[in-house]
Amino acid sequence: MSLTRNVLTLGLGTAVSRVLGFARDVLIAGILGAGPVADAFVVAFRLPNLFRRLFAEGAFSSAFVPLFSRELAKDGETGALKFANEAWAFLLAALLVFTVIAEIFMPQLVLLMAPGFAGNPEKFALTVLLTRICFPYLLCMSLLSLLAGILNAKGYFKASAFAPTALNLILSAAALLAWFLGYVPEKAGLALVISILVAGFVQLGILAIAAKRAGLLPTNFRPRITPNIKRLLKFGAPSVLSAGMTQINIIVGTMLASSIAGAVSYLYYADRLYQLPLGIVATAIGTALLPPISSHMAKGEWAQANELQNQGLFLTLLITLPATVALCVIPYELCAVLFERGAFSANDAKETGRVLAAYALGLPGFVLIKVLSPSFYARENAKTPFYYAAISMVVNVVASLLLLPIMGAAGIALATSIAGWGNALMLGAHLLVKKDWQPAAKLLKQSVLCVLSSGLMGAAIYYALPYARPFLLASNADMQKLIGLGSIVGLGVVVYCVLTFVFIGLKPKDILALLRKKRK
Repeated sequence: MSLTRNVLTLGLGTAVSRVLGFARDVLIAGILGAGPVADAFVVAFRLPNLFRRLFAEGAFSSAFVPLFSRELAKDGETGALKFANEAWAFLLAALLVFTVIAEIFMPQLVLLMAPGFAGNPEKFALTVLLTRICFPYLLCMSLLSLLAGILNAKGYFKASAFAPTALNLILSAAALLAWFLGYVPEKAGLALVISILVAGFVQLGILAIAAKRAGLLPTNFRPRITPNIKRLLKFGAPSVLSAGMTQINIIVGTMLASSIAGAVSYLYYADRLYQLPLGIVATAIGTALLPPISSHMAKGEWAQANELQNQGLFLTLLITLPATVALCVIPYELCAVLFERGAFSANDAKETGRVLAAYALGLPGFVLIKVLSPSFYARENAKTPFYYAAISMVVNVVASLLLLPIMGAAGIALATSIAGWGNALMLGAHLLVKKDWQPAAKLLKQSVLCVLSSGLMGAAIYYALPYARPFLLASNADMQKLIGLGSIVGLGVVVYCVLTFVFIGLKPKDILALLRKKRK
């Protein structure tokens, strides 16, 4: 299966999940607004997700997949499944112990995550309760990540691509129920975190069924420290630490924002918007790149691995640059259309828009990190990304402290963007200096033309905005808002497609050819 087709499968699954996620966040914003219950819910949801990214995306997406792919190339499916069983049992035991400890010390964890809540005992107590209910979600999603890695390494991408939609469907159903039954915010928050926990088990069940049908479901529940596990820990430790640097950035941002009323919620809602292109492009391409690059390198096929890297970078620029420009040109209008209703005020939309624009500036950098990292992990080099992530973490903390007094919550987002670009540039420079990546001349030309096309598209949106603004900001008229937003987005898509055809020569038949192209 070609890289492009894998990316489209993962991207489509992510897009469906993100669209449903928007519907979910619109409902949550209307029910909770940006008040104390919303802040408590955000921390409760963010804490298990923080550790999920640390364990699941850090250790197993980065370390497990290359090792599993090498076992496939070396000893076939039997040896690879033996390794998967050992990793499954070890991960399950470690997560159970960690979850129990976290539940016991939850007040301390919440205090670490949001020290500003300590001044409000009711808010702090609610946050602890909601987080305790939600935290086992970490166990489900970490095991799901391991199953997804096994399936992806064997070329099965659909289940892992579409399983996240379950979370948004279940959470949206809970939000709708709270909306129609007129729940007070506290009860609505409780219903939402219970639905998150239920969704975690549903998603894990979906991947388990898919793995069983493919004959890839691990069945070992007796953890042992085998040579394979030692190798995984040795390779995975720097990966966990590297992911940990990113999570420390999130913790620092939340800690600083917790001292400003509503800032935690502003950061959350803006994060949900800019995560749409980040999730569709970065996660899809990064996930699709890692198994084939690992396989090529295990066989010594360096030219093919380099070609895949260039192809991934082109797809990244093609989709990310116009998304970045659009988010910078119409951030407030997006937030007003999607969130401004119920308890979410016009001022909340304005503040969230400022945060969104600051996040958007770093979007290409965040995506490049995801696309460049597989080249390191495929070479079993997790230390270098860790060192660069550590440097970017320091940059983020210092910039956040400097910008927060000046820009408020938007300063935290801008600091994150600055750190993201720094990390991406260090990764790219390292690959170039070591000659582990050789950009094709065609890629350089396409990059310049993508920038030009995106800039002209942004200009078109900017000059058309005054004509659409009466629709975008119509009070109590959701249909008019959607028509206005759809018109602006449609204009941007048409202009960008025409420009890429004129400048790059990208035609529909070229895309179809990419989809039909098979990897040797």
